[in-house]
Amino acid sequence: MTTITIEQAGKYDGQEVTLKGWLYNLRESGKLLFPIFRDGTGIIQGVCALRENPEAFESLKGLTQESSVIVTGKIRAEKRAPGGFEIGVTKIQIVQKVPESTPFPIQLKEHGVDFLLDHRHLWIRTPRQAAILRIRAEAIRAAREYMDGQGYTLTDAPMFTPAACEGTSTLFEVNYIDDQKAYLTQSGQLYIEATAMALGKVYTFGPTFRAEKSKTRRHLTNSGCWSRKRLTSRWTKRWSSPRDWSPPSYSPC
Repeated sequence: MTTITIEQAGKYDGQEVTLKGWLYNLRESGKLLFPIFRDGTGIIQGVCALRENPEAFESLKGLTQESSVIVTGKIRAEKRAPGGFEIGVTKIQIVQKVPESTPFPIQLKEHGVDFLLDHRHLWIRTPRQAAILRIRAEAIRAAREYMDGQGYTLTDAPMFTPAACEGTSTLFEVNYIDDQKAYLTQSGQLYIEATAMALGKVYTFGPTFRAEKSKTRRHLTNSGCWSRKRLTSRWTKRWSSPRDWSPPSYSPC
Protein backbone atom coordinates (compact mmCIF):
# COMPACT_ATOMS: atom_id res chain seq x y z
CA MET A 1 0.00 0.00 0.00
CA THR A 2 1.35 3.41 -1.00
CA THR A 3 1.73 5.86 1.90
CA ILE A 4 1.33 9.49 0.91
CA THR A 5 0.93 12.92 2.47
CA ILE A 6 -2.28 14.89 2.11
CA GLU A 7 -0.71 17.45 -0.21
CA GLN A 8 0.06 14.59 -2.64
CA ALA A 9 -3.54 13.33 -2.74
CA GLY A 10 -4.32 14.89 -6.14
CA LYS A 11 -1.62 12.75 -7.77
CA TYR A 12 -3.33 9.53 -6.64
CA ASP A 13 -6.89 10.11 -7.85
CA GLY A 14 -8.66 6.75 -8.10
CA GLN A 15 -5.97 4.89 -6.18
CA GLU A 16 -6.05 3.29 -2.75
CA VAL A 17 -3.51 4.87 -0.40
CA THR A 18 -2.59 5.20 3.27
CA LEU A 19 -2.45 8.50 5.19
CA LYS A 20 -0.93 9.10 8.60
CA GLY A 21 -2.09 12.04 10.69
CA TRP A 22 -4.66 13.36 13.15
CA LEU A 23 -8.42 13.71 13.26
CA TYR A 24 -9.13 17.45 12.91
CA ASN A 25 -12.94 17.28 12.89
CA LEU A 26 -15.74 14.75 12.63
CA ARG A 27 -19.27 15.26 11.33
CA GLU A 28 -21.92 12.58 11.64
CA SER A 29 -24.96 12.23 9.36
CA GLY A 30 -26.91 9.08 10.12
CA LYS A 31 -25.06 6.13 8.68
CA LEU A 32 -22.37 8.33 7.15
CA LEU A 33 -19.33 9.84 8.83
CA PHE A 34 -17.37 12.77 7.40
CA PRO A 35 -14.02 12.97 9.20
CA ILE A 36 -11.44 15.61 8.33
CA PHE A 37 -7.83 14.54 8.69
CA ARG A 38 -4.67 16.63 8.85
CA ASP A 39 -1.01 15.63 8.64
CA GLY A 40 0.91 18.91 8.64
CA THR A 41 0.88 19.25 4.84
CA GLY A 42 -2.85 19.95 4.58
CA ILE A 43 -6.33 18.69 5.41
CA ILE A 44 -8.55 16.21 3.57
CA GLN A 45 -12.16 15.14 4.03
CA GLY A 46 -12.99 11.48 4.45
CA VAL A 47 -16.23 9.57 3.92
CA CYS A 48 -17.10 6.36 5.76
CA ALA A 49 -20.37 4.45 5.32
CA LEU A 50 -21.69 2.01 7.93
CA ARG A 51 -23.07 -0.33 5.27
CA GLU A 52 -19.84 -0.60 3.28
CA ASN A 53 -17.21 -0.46 6.05
CA PRO A 54 -18.84 -1.25 9.42
CA GLU A 55 -15.54 -1.86 11.24
CA ALA A 56 -14.02 1.45 10.13
CA PHE A 57 -17.34 3.18 10.90
CA GLU A 58 -17.37 1.94 14.49
CA SER A 59 -13.72 2.91 14.99
CA LEU A 60 -14.37 6.43 13.73
CA LYS A 61 -17.71 7.05 15.42
CA GLY A 62 -17.22 9.28 18.46
CA LEU A 63 -13.46 9.52 17.94
CA THR A 64 -12.04 12.54 19.76
CA GLN A 65 -10.39 15.53 18.09
CA GLU A 66 -6.61 15.28 17.50
CA SER A 67 -6.51 11.51 17.97
CA SER A 68 -3.68 10.13 15.84
CA VAL A 69 -4.70 7.71 13.10
CA ILE A 70 -3.54 5.71 10.10
CA VAL A 71 -6.18 5.79 7.37
CA THR A 72 -6.52 3.64 4.26
CA GLY A 73 -8.91 4.38 1.42
CA LYS A 74 -9.40 5.46 -2.19
CA ILE A 75 -8.72 9.02 -3.27
CA ARG A 76 -11.39 10.61 -5.43
CA ALA A 77 -12.08 14.09 -6.79
CA GLU A 78 -14.74 16.10 -4.97
CA LYS A 79 -15.14 19.80 -5.72
CA ARG A 80 -17.00 20.47 -2.47
CA ALA A 81 -14.26 18.98 -0.30
CA PRO A 82 -11.31 20.99 1.07
CA GLY A 83 -8.51 20.77 -1.49
CA GLY A 84 -10.80 19.27 -4.13
CA PHE A 85 -10.25 15.63 -3.12
CA GLU A 86 -11.56 13.26 -0.48
CA ILE A 87 -10.71 9.78 0.75
CA GLY A 88 -13.24 6.96 0.97
CA VAL A 89 -12.22 5.38 4.27
CA THR A 90 -12.06 1.57 4.16
CA LYS A 91 -9.75 0.99 7.12
CA ILE A 92 -8.59 3.05 10.08
CA GLN A 93 -6.08 2.32 12.81
CA ILE A 94 -6.28 4.38 15.99
CA VAL A 95 -2.69 4.97 17.05
CA GLN A 96 -3.58 7.06 20.09
CA LYS A 97 -6.98 8.32 21.20
CA VAL A 98 -7.31 11.62 23.04
CA PRO A 99 -9.15 10.81 26.31
CA GLU A 100 -12.66 12.22 26.61
CA SER A 101 -11.82 13.27 30.17
CA THR A 102 -9.04 15.56 28.91
CA PRO A 103 -10.10 16.68 25.42
CA PHE A 104 -7.99 18.74 23.06
CA PRO A 105 -8.39 22.31 24.40
CA ILE A 106 -8.52 24.19 21.07
CA GLN A 107 -12.05 23.31 20.03
CA LEU A 108 -13.65 24.41 16.75
CA LYS A 109 -15.19 27.53 18.26
CA GLU A 110 -14.15 31.03 19.24
CA HIS A 111 -11.58 31.34 22.02
CA GLY A 112 -10.19 34.37 23.82
CA VAL A 113 -6.75 35.66 22.88
CA ASP A 114 -5.32 35.05 26.37
CA PHE A 115 -6.50 31.43 26.29
CA LEU A 116 -5.03 30.87 22.82
CA LEU A 117 -1.67 32.39 23.79
CA ASP A 118 -1.52 30.18 26.88
CA HIS A 119 -1.99 27.20 24.52
CA ARG A 120 0.16 28.54 21.68
CA HIS A 121 1.93 25.19 21.19
CA LEU A 122 -1.48 23.66 20.34
CA TRP A 123 -2.99 26.68 18.60
CA ILE A 124 -0.48 26.39 15.75
CA ARG A 125 -2.13 23.13 14.70
CA THR A 126 -5.16 25.03 13.39
CA PRO A 127 -5.25 25.80 9.64
CA ARG A 128 -5.00 29.59 9.99
CA GLN A 129 -2.02 29.52 12.32
CA ALA A 130 -0.30 26.82 10.24
CA ALA A 131 -0.82 28.97 7.14
CA ILE A 132 0.79 31.95 8.90
CA LEU A 133 3.86 29.86 9.70
CA ARG A 134 4.09 28.72 6.07
CA ILE A 135 3.82 32.32 4.82
CA ARG A 136 6.55 33.36 7.25
CA ALA A 137 8.80 30.53 6.06
CA GLU A 138 8.25 31.53 2.42
CA ALA A 139 8.99 35.19 3.16
CA ILE A 140 12.25 34.24 4.90
CA ARG A 141 13.20 31.90 2.06
CA ALA A 142 12.57 34.61 -0.54
CA ALA A 143 14.51 37.23 1.44
CA ARG A 144 17.49 34.93 1.86
CA GLU A 145 17.38 33.90 -1.78
CA TYR A 146 17.44 37.57 -2.81
CA MET A 147 20.32 38.48 -0.48
CA ASP A 148 22.31 35.41 -1.54
CA GLY A 149 21.73 36.35 -5.18
CA GLN A 150 23.15 39.81 -4.47
CA GLY A 151 26.37 38.30 -3.15
CA TYR A 152 25.65 38.77 0.56
CA THR A 153 26.73 36.14 3.10
CA LEU A 154 24.42 35.07 5.90
CA THR A 155 25.99 35.43 9.35
CA ASP A 156 24.04 34.58 12.49
CA ALA A 157 24.30 36.91 15.46
CA PRO A 158 24.06 35.52 19.01
CA MET A 159 20.92 35.99 21.06
CA PHE A 160 22.87 36.97 24.18
CA THR A 161 24.76 40.28 24.29
CA PRO A 162 26.91 41.85 27.02
CA ALA A 163 25.49 45.35 26.50
CA ALA A 164 22.71 47.32 24.83
CA CYS A 165 22.65 47.82 21.08
CA GLU A 166 20.18 50.70 21.42
CA GLY A 167 18.27 51.99 24.46
CA THR A 168 19.19 50.49 27.83
CA SER A 169 15.60 50.80 29.08
CA THR A 170 14.34 48.12 26.70
CA LEU A 171 16.67 45.27 27.65
CA PHE A 172 15.68 41.82 28.90
CA GLU A 173 18.26 40.95 31.55
CA VAL A 174 19.17 37.29 32.20
CA ASN A 175 21.52 35.53 34.61
CA TYR A 176 24.48 34.09 32.74
CA ILE A 177 27.37 31.81 33.73
CA ASP A 178 29.19 32.53 37.02
CA ASP A 179 26.66 35.18 38.04
CA GLN A 180 27.44 37.34 35.03
CA LYS A 181 24.73 39.51 33.52
CA ALA A 182 23.71 39.15 29.89
CA TYR A 183 20.87 40.54 27.80
CA LEU A 184 18.62 39.28 25.04
CA THR A 185 19.69 40.99 21.85
CA GLN A 186 17.84 44.04 20.54
CA SER A 187 19.47 43.74 17.12
CA GLY A 188 22.16 41.81 15.27
CA GLN A 189 23.68 44.97 13.80
CA LEU A 190 26.66 45.24 16.16
CA TYR A 191 27.81 41.72 15.31
CA ILE A 192 27.47 42.07 11.56
CA GLU A 193 29.55 45.21 11.69
CA ALA A 194 32.37 42.85 12.66
CA THR A 195 31.53 40.20 10.05
CA ALA A 196 31.27 42.88 7.35
CA MET A 197 34.93 43.64 7.95
CA ALA A 198 35.69 39.97 7.29
CA LEU A 199 33.28 39.17 4.45
CA GLY A 200 32.39 42.52 2.90
CA LYS A 201 28.67 42.04 2.26
CA VAL A 202 26.74 40.35 5.04
CA TYR A 203 23.24 40.04 6.43
CA THR A 204 21.52 38.47 9.40
CA PHE A 205 17.99 37.36 10.16
CA GLY A 206 17.03 36.30 13.64
CA PRO A 207 14.97 36.95 16.76
CA THR A 208 15.25 40.27 18.59
CA PHE A 209 13.75 41.35 21.91
CA ARG A 210 12.48 44.68 23.23
CA ALA A 211 11.40 45.00 26.86
CA GLU A 212 9.00 47.85 26.24
CA LYS A 213 5.95 47.91 28.49
CA SER A 214 2.60 48.15 26.78
CA LYS A 215 -1.07 47.66 27.62
CA THR A 216 -2.07 46.44 24.14
CA ARG A 217 -2.04 42.90 22.76
CA ARG A 218 -0.63 44.13 19.46
CA HIS A 219 2.69 45.18 20.99
CA LEU A 220 5.63 42.91 20.15
CA THR A 221 8.39 42.13 22.61
CA ASN A 222 9.88 39.45 20.33
CA SER A 223 10.18 39.78 16.55
CA GLY A 224 12.35 38.81 13.61
CA CYS A 225 14.96 41.34 12.52
CA TRP A 226 16.62 41.47 9.10
CA SER A 227 19.83 43.53 8.91
CA ARG A 228 22.43 43.90 6.19
CA LYS A 229 25.79 45.65 5.91
CA ARG A 230 27.99 46.34 2.91
CA LEU A 231 31.62 47.42 3.08
CA THR A 232 32.69 50.04 0.49
CA SER A 233 36.04 51.60 -0.42
CA ARG A 234 35.03 54.70 1.53
CA TRP A 235 34.89 52.64 4.69
CA THR A 236 37.98 50.48 4.12
CA LYS A 237 40.14 53.59 4.44
CA ARG A 238 39.02 53.98 8.06
CA TRP A 239 40.29 50.62 9.35
CA SER A 240 43.12 52.31 11.24
CA SER A 241 40.60 53.62 13.81
CA PRO A 242 38.57 50.82 15.43
CA ARG A 243 36.00 53.33 16.65
CA ASP A 244 35.09 54.10 13.03
CA TRP A 245 34.61 50.48 11.96
CA SER A 246 30.90 50.91 11.27
CA PRO A 247 29.95 50.23 7.61
CA PRO A 248 26.59 51.32 6.16
CA SER A 249 23.66 49.23 7.25
CA TYR A 250 19.99 48.61 6.61
CA SER A 251 17.66 47.19 9.23
CA PRO A 252 13.85 46.88 9.03
CA CYS A 253 13.54 45.80 12.68
